[in-house]
Amino acid sequence: MCCLLPLSALLLAALPASLQARDYGQRGAVFPVIERDLLEQIHSRLTAMEKSGETARLNQELKRRTIARVNRPDPVDGLIRASESRSWLFDPTITLAADIRGAKGELIHAAGTRVNPLDSVKLRGPLLFLDGDDPAQIQWALRQQANAKLILVKGAPLELMKARQRRFYFDQGGKLTEKFGITAVPARVRQNGRMLEISEIVLPPRKVRP
Repeated sequence: MCCLLPLSALLLAALPASLQARDYGQRGAVFPVIERDLLEQIHSRLTAMEKSGETARLNQELKRRTIARVNRPDPVDGLIRASESRSWLFDPTITLAADIRGAKGELIHAAGTRVNPLDSVKLRGPLLFLDGDDPAQIQWALRQQANAKLILVKGAPLELMKARQRRFYFDQGGKLTEKFGITAVPARVRQNGRMLEISEIVLPPRKVRP
């Protein structure tokens, strides 16, 4: 009665002698693996930056950039001074993606319901979009209704608030002008029933200094 060899032994026996494992000895230099811990490297780098004063310098630079960004945000790209007047209506109606419930869990609006915010919240005053670096647009905006919201697309809102004693806002990232389809300023958004009426307004051309 013959005994069965293990599968590994059978496979090894089936291989040609040239493919079976051999000891070829040591070829070339062998070095130990030396790798510093990543956290240790970070700690050493931060310690060196602290001692050299680089950390303090970077903090001051960050503070300076933050103050500059607050005083003068990045202007909204793509907007020009209005060269022709145009007006259109904007429907603010939205379709709810989820149920709206009250404090006690009661259903107020089901998902899929179309809701017009102007049915419950009225626009108290017009929204005026303007270039804060254009004196003519500033003067135009200040002559409008006292309850108008002045929204800059370019300029220094804090500086203007101090100089004009009016609150100025800024359309950060152009979110509002993009939503309303505004491409030129000054522009006005005001309520017209259940719609918003949007107008781009042409001002007299700038006077050229001699």
